Amino acid sequence: MKLRDLSVLLAVILIIVMLVIPLPGWLLSIFILMNISVALIVILVSMNTSEPLQFSVFPSLLLLLTLFRLGLNVSTTRSILSEQDAGGVVETFGTFVIGDNPLVGFVVFSILVIIQFLVITKGSERVSEVAARFTLDAMPGKQMSIDADLNAGMINEIQAKNRREKVESEADFYGAMDGASKFVKGDAIAGIIIVLINIIFGLIIGMMQMDMSFGEAITTYMQLTVGDGLVSQIPALLISTATGIVVTRVASEGNLGSDVTEQLFRYPKMLYIAAGTIFLFGFTPINFFLTTVIAALLALGGYMLSRPLEEPDIDREVVEEEADSEQMKSPDNVVDLLSMDPIEFEFGYALIPLVDTNQGGDLMDRIVMIRRQLAIELGIVIPVVRIRDNIQLNPNEYQLKIKGNEVAQGELLLDHYLAMTPGIDEEEMDGIDTTEPAFGLPAKWITEEVKDEAELSGYTVVDPPSVVSTHITEIIKKHAHLLLGRQETKQLIDHLKESYPILVEEVTPEPLSIGEVQKVLAKLLREHVSIRNLPIIFETLADFGKMTNDTELLGEYARQALAAQITKQYVQDERALKVITVAGEVEQMIADHVQQTEHGSYLSLDPESQQRIIRSVTEKVENVSLQEETPIILCSPTVRMYMKQLLDRFFPHVIVLSYNELEPNLDVQSVGVVNVA
Repeated sequence: MKLRDLSVLLAVILIIVMLVIPLPGWLLSIFILMNISVALIVILVSMNTSEPLQFSVFPSLLLLLTLFRLGLNVSTTRSILSEQDAGGVVETFGTFVIGDNPLVGFVVFSILVIIQFLVITKGSERVSEVAARFTLDAMPGKQMSIDADLNAGMINEIQAKNRREKVESEADFYGAMDGASKFVKGDAIAGIIIVLINIIFGLIIGMMQMDMSFGEAITTYMQLTVGDGLVSQIPALLISTATGIVVTRVASEGNLGSDVTEQLFRYPKMLYIAAGTIFLFGFTPINFFLTTVIAALLALGGYMLSRPLEEPDIDREVVEEEADSEQMKSPDNVVDLLSMDPIEFEFGYALIPLVDTNQGGDLMDRIVMIRRQLAIELGIVIPVVRIRDNIQLNPNEYQLKIKGNEVAQGELLLDHYLAMTPGIDEEEMDGIDTTEPAFGLPAKWITEEVKDEAELSGYTVVDPPSVVSTHITEIIKKHAHLLLGRQETKQLIDHLKESYPILVEEVTPEPLSIGEVQKVLAKLLREHVSIRNLPIIFETLADFGKMTNDTELLGEYARQALAAQITKQYVQDERALKVITVAGEVEQMIADHVQQTEHGSYLSLDPESQQRIIRSVTEKVENVSLQEETPIILCSPTVRMYMKQLLDRFFPHVIVLSYNELEPNLDVQSVGVVNVA
């Protein structure tokens, strides 16, 4: 155990000893001086902290010092009443204050106690109580502010975590100070009671047991009692003052001394007014010489403070250039350039009202809801979206980047609405022709004057914030597999392990590494299959991971295990599922051209056969699209993966399912057949 830890334990044991075992006067004097010294250190430290949390141990320290002081009171009371001796320090303090008149000394001591109890202690207790209440009431607002800064990209996850911990620590600190201040109040009351006990019982013991006269007894015990009270109340007064300083301290860059001098003398002209007022007092019966000297000192101070500081004759531009040069040479500056935000949303200056809350912008709140929505839909935690303006973009332009690469862009007219056409028989509306950015539908930017008319004509009218938030949502969905790396996969696995520890241990790190699990999950996300149901996915990986480590094949097994989820995803209201089936000869052709390698399997089909399949798929997909149905291709489980690989380059949005990915009782209707005829 370290010496520091041992010293605190020994101090607590010493306090217990003081309460039970009589101590000699010389040892009491040492402890009394130690008590005064620690109290001085505490108040000096409290004055030199820039924020309360820098002295977070103060509530606990306050209790220990209070207990130590009470232990001293018990020991000195025992010595005063039994031996008429509490050490040289107590006797010296009593003699110095009382002098030849015990009554005057007792009055002085009583005034000190009243100041301690009614002013310092009472005020510190009230301030602690109010600070604790206000801090707890402000916690939700501070938490929301941290979340807003995090979503705006102004801070990162680590900084947000540190700020949240600081908010929680402040609440705990002020709550503890509220409770600890009650001990300070109790200590002041106990000090008054102990003084009365010493005087009353001292007179009784002195006159009845020691055969002292009343005058001799009152002098002896009053002197020792006042001395004991002073050596107890002076440290208590310092500790109470330190309590008030700590709980009233507002966070700043300086300590109390620098803040007081800087803010009190910030306006030197006020010193001239004070000097003039004090000088006028000299024309009253107040001493004219004294008021003149004080007024002159105040005026001199105002003159000294109002003089401009002499600045060295250095070219400011040169200094700034040197500072910039030093910053560029800093290793930290170079390292910071390596970091890249997973998702970035940049916009031109005309779109600033979208994110400026003072102008009614709510895009940051919308992005928070987007992250929540995608967490439910996809089963992954979308990283924080870094939002910033970019003067290189056109005023109304915005762009979305994922891992530094631009994946989408668009334009918004904030004083217009986006109206999407209802069909082929719509009325012609006045507006600016454009394309809806999320789904590529023809649309128009219309003014607010024709908004109601457009809605009555069947147009779908959307405001600009909804347009951009929908676009962001769809782009993130499309690229979700790029956002799921090994670190994010590890976080998902750790979260799953809290509820299913045995299941996770059966899958990783053996037989599958985190990287292999990540590839399986990314494969599912690439084809818009939610991975929220991680337990089922891991059950599948546990069953088949020992048989193969081919992540593509494991992904197919996981899809089949999620058959109920996939069926519900594409079948609404228990309607029949309309699909394009694949002819048996096409499936056989694909199966015959699958190449197996040590790194997995892939389709090796000649270009002519590929073109025939693509032409057939193109024809069938166009027919289905004309019927306003989502094109879905259905094939056998053995070729689904390779069919999807083949179509990805030409039809990335076409859904390819296998029979095993649909529930058995589902009504499936074929609306076309892919063949090579």
